[in-house]
Amino acid sequence: MSRAKGGDSDARNRLIQDYTPFVLRVASQKVGRFLRPGTDEEVSVALLAFNEAIDAYDEGRGSFLSFSQTVIQRRLVDFFRRDRSRQNEVILTDLEPVDDQAADRSPLDQQAEVAWQAHQEQESRRQEIEEYRMILERLGIRLADLVRHAPKHRDSRDRAIRLARAVVNDPNGRDALVNRGELPVLALTREFHVSRRLIERHRVYIVAVAIILIHDFPFLQDYLWNRG
Repeated sequence: MSRAKGGDSDARNRLIQDYTPFVLRVASQKVGRFLRPGTDEEVSVALLAFNEAIDAYDEGRGSFLSFSQTVIQRRLVDFFRRDRSRQNEVILTDLEPVDDQAADRSPLDQQAEVAWQAHQEQESRRQEIEEYRMILERLGIRLADLVRHAPKHRDSRDRAIRLARAVVNDPNGRDALVNRGELPVLALTREFHVSRRLIERHRVYIVAVAIILIHDFPFLQDYLWNRG
């Protein structure tokens, strides 16, 4: 991040390339439909906004991804307002039948709507996992590591999740994790009366859970709560 912000064009290009799945997910959620690079103009707007966020980001603002998400959403809103041709478009929700007319839709229309929604959810989930994978790899963790390091017993998972929550809720611990991939081990041992060895044994899982809690990962959070 510092190199990209400091004028290293190669570092900036790599950063944009790595986070393109994240940009696509944010833009698709804001627009309300799946966006395709090279086809939808909103993608270009979102990527330019992400590039702008790199220059404007200040570590004191908190998470870079949260900050960049706000910038992307604002620039898309500005784009919609400037694009006067959109004023003549009919909002899709206005075309949806009311409940007592839903039965009038043909089975083919209903199947097409279900298929589109399933595709959109699948693509959002794929982009979310890809973004999560990239963040973990920057912290030296691979997705395959989670399988090996995940606690086998429910009580151990619950305890690890509580430790992750404590890290996220502590500003210093949160910053240390996001910026350096470090856990506040001493603070956790004192607060939860657990050994350093236990924290180190579950370190990968605690970090992985904390990243899910910090970022906007609804699919992963749903999986976490159902499993944990």
